[in-house]
Amino acid sequence: MDRAEDMSRRRLLTAAAGAAAVAAVAAAATPAGAAPAARRRPPRADRPVDNRAWTSRKDWSTGTAAGTRVGGGTRPGVEIDEPLGTTDYADPHTGRTTTWEYARWTGPVHRSAVPGTEIIASWNARTPRGTWIQVELEGTYSDGTGTPWYVLGRWASGDDRQDPAAPVIRRTSVDGQEDGRSTVWTDTLSLDDTTTGLRLVSYRLRLTLYREPGTEVTPTVWRLGAMTSDVPDRFTVPASEPGRAGELAVPRYSQEVHKGQYPEYDNGGEAWCSPTSSQMILEYWGRGPTAADLAWVDPSFADPQVCHAARFTYDYQYGGCGNWPFNAAYAATYRDMQGVVTRLGSLTDLETLIAAGIPAITSQSFLKEELTGAGYGTAGHLMTVVGFTDTGDVIANDPASPSNAAVRRVYRRREWENIWLRTKRKNAQGKVVSGTGGVCYLYFPLRPTKAQVRALAAVGVR
Repeated sequence: MDRAEDMSRRRLLTAAAGAAAVAAVAAAATPAGAAPAARRRPPRADRPVDNRAWTSRKDWSTGTAAGTRVGGGTRPGVEIDEPLGTTDYADPHTGRTTTWEYARWTGPVHRSAVPGTEIIASWNARTPRGTWIQVELEGTYSDGTGTPWYVLGRWASGDDRQDPAAPVIRRTSVDGQEDGRSTVWTDTLSLDDTTTGLRLVSYRLRLTLYREPGTEVTPTVWRLGAMTSDVPDRFTVPASEPGRAGELAVPRYSQEVHKGQYPEYDNGGEAWCSPTSSQMILEYWGRGPTAADLAWVDPSFADPQVCHAARFTYDYQYGGCGNWPFNAAYAATYRDMQGVVTRLGSLTDLETLIAAGIPAITSQSFLKEELTGAGYGTAGHLMTVVGFTDTGDVIANDPASPSNAAVRRVYRRREWENIWLRTKRKNAQGKVVSGTGGVCYLYFPLRPTKAQVRALAAVGVR
């Protein structure tokens, strides 16, 4: 479970939320001999989300290079060319201070189509041994003033357990960043008070690439972007009309079978909903760690790849595996994969993705009685949506299940849609707390099919 209500570690939404495999996939989505269900769809509302990503040579050329170049061959990305110099980094999680060479790329100002209350960045990168990256964002408020440069992640795909003597940092979010008007809560930049009408109208992103001095190795960032959102403040959301039925063949893993394993990563498996969900979707796309990658896992443990995902999504500052961009970045460490964090507007959006063969990881919070059949309540939990029944109910691989065999669940459409999309709810003590407002992770191949490109574009992701 993701501790969504622990405001000192993550605030999903501010207390005053915004006022305002393709043939197989097709076969799974539509039974043989059956015609796709045809149902009238309501008009799409204006989307309260803006996504912008830099991925191509043309995109990267719009930024300002300071010691960087565009490399990466057929997958263009920002790399170190000639370092600007060296700098010392005191790692708060190891106590070690290390000298690094560095270079920077600063993106152009992006004016959001949605003046937002929140911004979440995500990135896809390769960080060989002895390298790491830092992602920052500088925003502009609707009154013309600006934020400081906020650190949204210090990230490397590896860790110091692989080689304790290696030059490496521990991936981390950065607490204590605020300017009296906005605050970074782990992975989310949020306005402190949205009732004044203040919004974030534009931003620019900055990458700093680091490597061990005197080497030629470099990190490569293939995708960098951010999602700005202004989700209406609401306890309930409009009901969507059921669309196309179908189910994708996504592997099923339970986090609960890992209870007590590797407690150094957020007290063990019972808190691993996010990496367990990530692993399910990676394997759906035919990706996953090698036997050599998994050699560190106790051979008596089932599904060692889930332990691996937990270890390499762990945020040492947050103290958990539920950092949204870190999960997306982990997914993109596998061959030709991309990962983004976004918000969707309805189950219609999810149906569009499922019909194109793209499952999604969704974040929601609820009381036990609010989701029939779950058997638990949660302050924050990730599930993998894999399909829809003929009546429009949600088919989810729920990792908070006692066994792999029990992971597949069918949840009532109306209940599930509301707990996922709302921004406010009452907890068990009757206190008004935040909801996730439709947050999800999307993982998809570097070269999706035409149908998948259309589906992603339909939900605002390119």
